[in-house]
Amino acid sequence: MMNKVNLVQLTPLITRPVVLKIGGNELDDPTFVDELARAITTITPTPVLVHGGGKEIGAIQKALGGEPSFVAGLRVTDEIALQSAEMVLCGAVSTRLIVALMAAGADAQGMSGVDRGLIRVTKAIHPEGDLGRVGTPTSIRAEVLQTLLDQHVIPVVAPISLGPDGAYNVNADEAAGAIAAALDATEVVFITNVPGVLVDGVVADKLDTNQINALIDDGTINGGMLPKVRSALTALAAGVRMARITNLVGSQTKNGTSIVN
Repeated sequence: MMNKVNLVQLTPLITRPVVLKIGGNELDDPTFVDELARAITTITPTPVLVHGGGKEIGAIQKALGGEPSFVAGLRVTDEIALQSAEMVLCGAVSTRLIVALMAAGADAQGMSGVDRGLIRVTKAIHPEGDLGRVGTPTSIRAEVLQTLLDQHVIPVVAPISLGPDGAYNVNADEAAGAIAAALDATEVVFITNVPGVLVDGVVADKLDTNQINALIDDGTINGGMLPKVRSALTALAAGVRMARITNLVGSQTKNGTSIVN
């Protein structure tokens, strides 16, 4: 779980935005991207979009001679994996999202966590193994994002971030949680390829922090859902009012699993 981030805010926050995190599993589907862009343009005030790259990162990694590996649902990032993540996140996916948003009538700007030192990190330490060049957010330059939001520009953030010795990959769920905390967001919404947190095969409408921790302990919440719920808990602990895990349909209908203190 990431540490509480340093909230670097040089200007007063005028609005409390929503932070959206988009998983990488469907970002290679043009229909999904177009629907996503249209949905985002209806959100007020202007949201922040943080995205992953999932399958495409793995494909580029293999093309470069590497092999994807994971520890507790988190991507292990060696030098080839980092190069692949930079190419996909800062290049292909960011450009694809901005093209779709602009076509839908929005104004958008792509940036990574390296740009202007937006997201600073330290090397992540995980009890189950070495993650390589994976970072844990320690500070967010919230005023960089707020300036764009005040101009009604959607920041499209790739979670390649700045560490003490260069670039690090950051789990996009953790980056979204850290940004939401720094912006004092009303809500952080984790849009994924599942409709919410499944408990006994049914999507839970609402879970509190104690219930989430119990579901982690008994193994109900596992794999790729772990970083999502842990990032949600960290965002709540830092002051975000609510976190929600849902799919694209749920993001429009306000369905999914709400996580509250």
